[in-house]
Amino acid sequence: MVYRLVFAGDDGQLYDHHSLRATGRTGDRFVELNGDDLEKLPAGASLVLVPGGRPVGINRAGRFSLLERNPWREGQVWAVGALLPQGYTRTLLPSYHRTQKEKPVPLLGYAAVACRDGEMYMAACRTDNPQRWDPAHYDSCELPALVAEKVKQHPANRILRQLAHCALEYHCFTAQNIFYSRWEGGIPVSPACNAGCLGCISEQPAECCPSPQARIKYQPAPGEVAEIAAPHLRSGDGCMISFGQGCEGEPTLAAGTIAKAIEMIRGVTSRGTINMNSNAGFTAGVAGICRAGLDAIRVTLISAREEIYQAYHRPQGFNLSDVRNSIRIAVSSGVYTSLNLLVLPGLTDREEETQALLEMVRDTGVNMIQLRNLNIDPDFLFQYLPAEGGEMLGIPAMIDILQKVPGLEVGSFSRPVR
Repeated sequence: MVYRLVFAGDDGQLYDHHSLRATGRTGDRFVELNGDDLEKLPAGASLVLVPGGRPVGINRAGRFSLLERNPWREGQVWAVGALLPQGYTRTLLPSYHRTQKEKPVPLLGYAAVACRDGEMYMAACRTDNPQRWDPAHYDSCELPALVAEKVKQHPANRILRQLAHCALEYHCFTAQNIFYSRWEGGIPVSPACNAGCLGCISEQPAECCPSPQARIKYQPAPGEVAEIAAPHLRSGDGCMISFGQGCEGEPTLAAGTIAKAIEMIRGVTSRGTINMNSNAGFTAGVAGICRAGLDAIRVTLISAREEIYQAYHRPQGFNLSDVRNSIRIAVSSGVYTSLNLLVLPGLTDREEETQALLEMVRDTGVNMIQLRNLNIDPDFLFQYLPAEGGEMLGIPAMIDILQKVPGLEVGSFSRPVR
């Protein structure tokens, strides 16, 4: 089966090439796309230009070829990628060439695409049920009125005003869920962070490209947290509140606020799941929040190897050993513990990365690995990482290995545990 190269013209139209076959990228290598790499483009996926990217295909002789002109009409050509819907994990990046002078591409999770028999395909596999995160459930015509009503009910609550902005301006789903009174609702608490992640979406110390959202500037009071969280947790089965959102820093740096808020919440309701998304570098903060009654924690990391972890996360005052210790404390405290694994083809699926991850799972006893596409320009990222030379297993093979670990759940989303 032949999968053709897809590209865009400067007329805004998509084209498939008459002779060049589709390619993708893993690490610093281009590969030809085949049926094992691809799924039909699902509802919720979108096709976008890769800014400044010139498409690369492969010709009949098996040689990679840079497409420099549109064979169908005059004008420039641009590489195309797919932005995936929730619940899908990218298996290959788009293949393209950009000049070294250009700024890094935006913080989006571009996946390789191809065309066969008039149908579009993407390099991804489904790794979770995306039903609750289907865009059809969000940005409804009723949302502005729901936001206005809840803000009116709690006019002094600064968090609610922040969430109103996130819901309407950033179209954040966890913020919107607070106003819809359902599922997982985000509650930001911390303006500070103890890491400088290269792909941070709320503040860019690396200055790779603009952050898609702004971080809160204040630390709320425990009562402001409980005022929002308790009603949300009582609002229906499977409801959650989560600390550690895209519009804040590291929540454990506000451990006292969170611990007191949990005490206030559990003083009025035993329902629902209290979750925290964290880098887990501040072990004392993790321990205190677990003792207060945290139900679940999701720990973000790009790698279980110290040199890769340090290069990406750029922690301040902690290292990967501290993260491991925090995870062990959470597990021993009975907190449902997940790794939020930042997945990048050509890095995460290297043999040495997979083996280190398996060792961390065995050592700490985590319950789940959540696969999260890492939104970052790979050329920008790899210039910061130490050179790698091990065998690449491929993302599907890596996922298969993880799924065979006894007692380990593999997916993409946090789960209610109460």
